[in-house]
Amino acid sequence: MEGEISPREAEVLAALGDHLSNAQIAGRLRLSVRTVESHVASLLRKYGVADRRALAAHAALRTVRPGEISLLPVGRTSFVGRSGDRDAARTALADSRLVTLLGPGGMGKTRLATVVAGEYPDGGAFVDLVPARAGHVIQAVAAALGVSERPPRPLEHTVLERLAPGRALLVMDNCEHVIDEAGALIDRVLSRCPGVRVLATSRERLSVMGERVIPISPLPLRTDARRLFLDRARAIEADFDAPPALIDDLCARLDGMPLAIELAAARAGSLGVAGLLSAIEDRPRLLSGGRGPDTRHRSLRAVLGWSHELLDDEERAVFRRLSVFSGAFDLDAAAAVCPGTPLAEVADVVGRLADKSMVVRHGECWRLLDTVRAYAAEQLALSADLAGTRAARLSWAADTAARLEERPAEHPEFDRVAGELRAALAEAGDPAEPGDAAHRLARSLARLTFGRGAFAEARAHYTVAARHAGDLDEACRDLGDAAQAAVAVADGGVACSLMMEAADRARRARPPRPELLTSALAHAVIITVRYRVKAEDSRRSRAGLLAEAPPTADPHASALLLTARAWHEGGVGLARQAVAAARATGDDVLLLGALDVLTTATAQAGDTREAHRIGSERLELITALPAGDPASAAEIIDAFHAAGKAAIAAGDLPAARTIQRRSRTEDPIGAHPYIAAPRLIRVLALTGRFDEALAHAEAMWDGWRGDGSPLMAWMSSAAAMAALVHGLRRSDQFELWRARAIEMSGRRDTADAPELAACIAFVDARTAVHTGRVDDAEALVERAFADFAEPWWAAYARAAGAELAVVAGLPDRRARLTEAAPFAEQNDWAAACLARASAGDAAALNSAAARWERINAVFERACTLALIPDRTPEAAAALQALATHTPAPASRLNRTPG
Repeated sequence: MEGEISPREAEVLAALGDHLSNAQIAGRLRLSVRTVESHVASLLRKYGVADRRALAAHAALRTVRPGEISLLPVGRTSFVGRSGDRDAARTALADSRLVTLLGPGGMGKTRLATVVAGEYPDGGAFVDLVPARAGHVIQAVAAALGVSERPPRPLEHTVLERLAPGRALLVMDNCEHVIDEAGALIDRVLSRCPGVRVLATSRERLSVMGERVIPISPLPLRTDARRLFLDRARAIEADFDAPPALIDDLCARLDGMPLAIELAAARAGSLGVAGLLSAIEDRPRLLSGGRGPDTRHRSLRAVLGWSHELLDDEERAVFRRLSVFSGAFDLDAAAAVCPGTPLAEVADVVGRLADKSMVVRHGECWRLLDTVRAYAAEQLALSADLAGTRAARLSWAADTAARLEERPAEHPEFDRVAGELRAALAEAGDPAEPGDAAHRLARSLARLTFGRGAFAEARAHYTVAARHAGDLDEACRDLGDAAQAAVAVADGGVACSLMMEAADRARRARPPRPELLTSALAHAVIITVRYRVKAEDSRRSRAGLLAEAPPTADPHASALLLTARAWHEGGVGLARQAVAAARATGDDVLLLGALDVLTTATAQAGDTREAHRIGSERLELITALPAGDPASAAEIIDAFHAAGKAAIAAGDLPAARTIQRRSRTEDPIGAHPYIAAPRLIRVLALTGRFDEALAHAEAMWDGWRGDGSPLMAWMSSAAAMAALVHGLRRSDQFELWRARAIEMSGRRDTADAPELAACIAFVDARTAVHTGRVDDAEALVERAFADFAEPWWAAYARAAGAELAVVAGLPDRRARLTEAAPFAEQNDWAAACLARASAGDAAALNSAAARWERINAVFERACTLALIPDRTPEAAAALQALATHTPAPASRLNRTPG
């Protein structure tokens, strides 16, 4: 950055982070708009970025107060010494992007890191990895940055996207127990986020390229160590004093380690320095284990052992039991792992432990420092309390998670205890026999994370719940919820596998449970067709699954089986039977699924207006469904997807736009960075909002490619719409976006892409009409009238193909208009297009323009007006406003079918 920003610029930057316009910023800060514009220009220059969006990203990592680090621990005591280490860290951070404060536990690495971070000019985030378990480092970083999961986008991608634009400091504290995972993540952050620097604390090197290591040594004995001891001792006893030589001797025996010195100082008032020296002399030195002998570790263990001996029996019992908490705990949690002890007594003991520096208070919570917790865990393992304490902690976690389910999903208490709940579930492991507490915890965690949009994590928790389930009904329910969580993010392959696992369990049931087996097999078939699961000879395998499903008197299972048959066999009649059976159960989720197969069958039969009506019915049904339930959420998501698709298929562009706007707040994935984009891109392109369409298309493409290009063929038509916009604008990116659409379909070409064939045929024909390039019109028209496997874009293709036949003067143009007419009856866009193609005079063209206006297709209306001599100026102004070209003169020739 060229220079530090001023306080006023910092205020403007914060307002940009709130996405305010210049006028709004001027109103908030009581400045002129011209002054705001000047500040914005200065910020663009200083940060070296091109637009306001990039400045907003910087603002997200930088508040009005320069240098603020989110979640930075606040020191409650003075920071003594370490001036050399502090200067070394500052210098290293100026020269290197990764600096590791290296040293054993208790050396003061975290405290030094907080001091250095607090002085960092560009702000950032502090990540406490103590509660993190293997596989959850990225969750800890995401929580510190305030970002959440957006499946199927990996959480890491969201984190990197959050960090990439900014100049920030990421503090990764206590990396040692997740060293490989933390190191790999830091390496990717440094590679993908050029403005980010990392300050890590660890007991071993991260071994990441470019790492600058600063060893954190013991405090100098006659200066900093003595000052630290006196400061902490006098905090307890204000008039404490002792001969400097005795203090120096004590600090030497504690190897100058800050934690050891602080623990000793906590008892100085009662024992005096001489008593402390005697206690240490009388204690055997304990080896540290680990990778080899380390005198500093041994000294710390000696201090911890001695401190533990000074506790009374009640304090020791509570102390070792508290070691089961990896992070902060409140008094209720502490009492939960001390069954039989009243809350008041536990509170008293925790207070005494805090007074003796064995636990540390943070507001209304407490925690054991990492090294202290490790020692307490050893004591717990040596006691008879281990199994009972772990069971009590698991029960506490299950009860806590259940209680949190009753609160809003964004409740901050979940953020505080989430790591503890996950750790408790992981510690439960794979059970030798079912466990009620573990099952309750897994299901509650699944529901909590699903409600917060962490669909992939929720699916994993539901799967774990199935392993802990006490009976077959619970296990099948858990696997079904896991499958629906996968369906919510269009991961049909995983969902189908989960339902087959449920079917396998049901097959082994004794006595037989035909309703469970039939439901599981029916769900597997439905998912395979509905979400396009690729499998060898999938139609044959579906037939086998349906044949295996036993008859059952259960109405839900029977309705599901009918729905599965309707998906497999097709046809409106069977779909209507499935809807009737589902409606009779009174289960709206079941009914929504049956209505979806009826929507598809109706559209395949050519009645897209009825499909549109059914889509509207589904949108009415979802209003009473709980979005936090996976099965309900899956139907809500699909209802918006299918209703929007049906509205487009019927050419009802205003309805499609309304559905898209509603989905932004009601659809559980409505804010997804690219899955939600196609429904908006299609509407914007068809209505002529070209700049917006292309902006969303670029974001969709970048997000999709950034997440590894997951197979989502249904999104390809949105890329085709971007190609249409470029074609209508005569842009050289037409072929690029056409190729991108084919790539998104997962196929080699349009002939091999059933989801895309009709849409691309429409795009090619409509572009040829607008540009007047009709040399290959005959072939394009033939493609537009092909038999399409998918019905959704057929009307557009037929209408555009018929208009191209007219513009090109093909001999069969009248026949093409006649052939397209039935499709125009089912699609407002196609009807307007054929009206324009058939128009022989100005009155007919004006009528066609009115049709375009009714569906808000501003570009097509302008193109139609351009064909009317006395309305050409009006058309030219409209087209200029759309930043495109008027139709080529050739497109005005042969416009009539004669």
